[in-house]
Amino acid sequence: MSSATDTRSSTGAAPGYRPGRTLRLGVELRRQFKRRRTLGVVALMAALPLILIGALQLGGTEEAAENTRVNLVDVASASGLNLTLFVLFATTGFFLVVVFALFFGDTVASEASWGSLRYALATPVPRMRLLRQKWLAALVLSVGSMLLLVVVAVVAGGIAFGFGDVQTPIGVALDQGTAYLRLAGMLGYLTVHLLVVGSLAFWLSTATDAPLAAVGGSVFTTIVFAVLEQVEQLGAIRDWFPTAFNYAWTDLLQTPVDSGDLFRGVVQGLVWSAVFTALAFRHFARKDVTS
Repeated sequence: MSSATDTRSSTGAAPGYRPGRTLRLGVELRRQFKRRRTLGVVALMAALPLILIGALQLGGTEEAAENTRVNLVDVASASGLNLTLFVLFATTGFFLVVVFALFFGDTVASEASWGSLRYALATPVPRMRLLRQKWLAALVLSVGSMLLLVVVAVVAGGIAFGFGDVQTPIGVALDQGTAYLRLAGMLGYLTVHLLVVGSLAFWLSTATDAPLAAVGGSVFTTIVFAVLEQVEQLGAIRDWFPTAFNYAWTDLLQTPVDSGDLFRGVVQGLVWSAVFTALAFRHFARKDVTS
């Protein structure tokens, strides 16, 4: 008892203060979920598969039959799982990028723009704990939104097109058990890949008081790298871009699965995410928080 008292007196902490009990993850998640931008993203994620189902049903099948280029849209109406794969393919390049950038880039910068960040630190919440909790909350909301998109696509697509097996663009069928396992792998890969965008937005969020700058900066950077990937003169340099192998998850539709690009995409994604996250923590630890 005396040692605990001596520790509090030496650090200046108030009696009963425990850094590990400040800003619990559940509290931060409730705060973030109540925001209109979160509710807006949830509504869009739930509505997008329904919009695509309507578009596929209104569009008919004549154009798909005349199109000689085989892709996921050609088999999107084969089953609910096929629709889900098409939804993922359609949203990987931009829509999901914006969602991850929004949740990660808005989390710290918005507090700074409201002038409440310094009060949160004065509660007192240790800086590194505050940043960690906000990073985890952004991850939970981002992945949860992507899962909502998939669940709605599977259920609504199954109702509209049936709960059958997956028909791949190359004519190979995957039974439902195998398809669901492959889908889980795709979601895991996409989480790692999109975490690169999110961690970049998170780093920018610690460097600015403008949420739009953090979100827009990460999205713009992603678009720039995506454009540079089309420049063949860059050669093998393109394989080291943060956006490289963003569609490697489609390799899981092959039988047998070609895991080369998948493995490299996961490793590079984790490395880039770790670098951007470390830069965010380093910058925030040294930042003079005045807002």
